Amino acid sequence: MSTVMKTRLVKIGNSHGIRIPKVVRDQIGLTDTIELEVDGSRLIVRSSAAPRAAWAAQFRQMAERQDDVLLDADTPATLWDSTEWEWE
Repeated sequence: MSTVMKTRLVKIGNSHGIRIPKVVRDQIGLTDTIELEVDGSRLIVRSSAAPRAAWAAQFRQMAERQDDVLLDADTPATLWDSTEWEWE
């Protein structure tokens, strides 16, 4: 279901802002941090409440492709690594 409403731009210093009614903000779950996407002449506003939400799936895909190995695994340990570092 789509809701269309008109509002005015609000001048904020050299920038502009829009007021989003609380009922709309609550309906779509907007938080303090949002994402803006420009698509042609449209401005799309969406919540970015979970910026790391897709990380687990991405890590799984990397493991399946065996793309999750250390790039510098063959780097020899330094004297500090051998004598000072403590593994807990």
